[in-house]
Amino acid sequence: MKDYSSYAGLWVALGETGQVVAAATQPEEARLTGRRLRPKEHLRLTWISPQPPYLPLPEWPLVPLRRLLNPDDIWFVGGAVRDLLLGRPVHDWDFAVCTPAMKAARCVADALGGAYVTLDSDHDTARVVLDDPATRQPVALDFAGLRGHTLEDDLMGRDFTLNAIALSFNGSLCDPTGGRRDLENGLIRVASHTTFADDPARLLRAIRLAGELGFRIETDTLVLLQHHAAEIHSVAAERVRAEAMKILQLPNATASLRFAEQVGVLKPVLEEISVLQNTLQSQPHYYAKVFDHTMATVAAVEGLLAVLHGHPRPRHVDRQTLAPSKAWDLVSETLHPHQSALVTYLDTAVAVEMPRAALLKWGALFHDAGKAQTRTVDSEGRTHFYGHEETGAQLTRDRLEALRFPNKARDFVATLVAEHMRPVSLSQAPAVTRRATYRFFRDAGDAGPAVILLALADAFAVWGSKLTQERCRKLCHVASTLLSGYFDQAETVVAPPPLLSGYDLLALGLPPGPRIGRALEELREMQAAGEITNREEALAQAKRSLSPE
Repeated sequence: MKDYSSYAGLWVALGETGQVVAAATQPEEARLTGRRLRPKEHLRLTWISPQPPYLPLPEWPLVPLRRLLNPDDIWFVGGAVRDLLLGRPVHDWDFAVCTPAMKAARCVADALGGAYVTLDSDHDTARVVLDDPATRQPVALDFAGLRGHTLEDDLMGRDFTLNAIALSFNGSLCDPTGGRRDLENGLIRVASHTTFADDPARLLRAIRLAGELGFRIETDTLVLLQHHAAEIHSVAAERVRAEAMKILQLPNATASLRFAEQVGVLKPVLEEISVLQNTLQSQPHYYAKVFDHTMATVAAVEGLLAVLHGHPRPRHVDRQTLAPSKAWDLVSETLHPHQSALVTYLDTAVAVEMPRAALLKWGALFHDAGKAQTRTVDSEGRTHFYGHEETGAQLTRDRLEALRFPNKARDFVATLVAEHMRPVSLSQAPAVTRRATYRFFRDAGDAGPAVILLALADAFAVWGSKLTQERCRKLCHVASTLLSGYFDQAETVVAPPPLLSGYDLLALGLPPGPRIGRALEELREMQAAGEITNREEALAQAKRSLSPE
């Protein structure tokens, strides 16, 4: 974090890289001076706390809360303080209040025009959702009454020391568990020996925080975590899902997933994935264990997401996939024409807080989940997994239903699993026809582009260093053709507007029933293939099809 000690107690206008542009005793003076000096730059107005560690507290929500509430009755707590100390951006704010917290939240919501939500009336906890004036993005302000007689009691009951730090509105820190020291040393440490027993959801949170911050779980905390691992079973499915979603959205989710498996937390949460540690496969798979192949596939998806967002490929991707750089270059060239469209596609949410990019990683995690149940060995010693896609899709549906995933998200991931082999099959054909493109998207639907990305990632993980240019080129040709169909030819190849309706077929003498649907689908497929192009041709084809079955 930058050193702001020279500006202790002052208001400062910060530039886009955190440099001080202007400083003054009053916020408006700092703002006006900053605008005069840097008229084209986006500046942030902050107040530098007057005592160590001289934290930059943003004008919002500090100023309006100071005006609405007694500053002596409220503290910044939890992740917000942790992120301020680490110099990370704060997205949501938590407050501990020694007066009725729900009443305080209601006051803030009413005065600032925010949405008020009661989170837990028994524990006096409420949320206010407001738009940050600087970013215009919704931000959550959570207010909770003190859990204990004092602020120190409240902090001692929190999960980890790095989250058990409070910051007063005058800039002083309260740190009874040594959280600041652990932040400096990069350690995740429980705030008390009952942390996991009090709330087993903290088992996953510890793993997630370690992955998110790049920290190490302290030795005694690790022993406690392993001792309580099985208790994750007692946590509500929605809370498990929330933490698992956050883990899968980490840039290097595989490190956290492997760690969860090592300490015994993964099996009670995702048994279908844990069991893949004991499922062996044969050539051409580079990895003998399905679990290792799965982790490599997730890593490859992370590499593809980095490429699409214009970022360098993370080092862990190459360590796990071992795919040649030339293969990555070829894939990058293939995706480049559709980069903007794919980024928009992946950023779009299938359900609340579930963008397609996040669900793609769930698809990578589950794409071979069916192999444990379908593994067979023939008389010549060759290993097969016949039907593992369908079996895996059902396992995926069952697990995501148990985790209370919304129906649309569950269907999306299950489709990824069911269809992930299709692009590879198409790469073995002489060409990808318009009919094949139509059939692919008819079955994959809106998940189609994500299926294509998953197939590319799977190929990296299957072949590793033995992924040849020829094999990669064939798959990339399929990917390019399908993506062009989806993004550039949707109305002609993927979802052409129907030339006839069911009423037209009834008028031709076709009796009501399932034959109507089959006939319309046949016409639509012929239209997508370019075999019929107008209503007259469709009617002629329908008349030729009227012969009895």
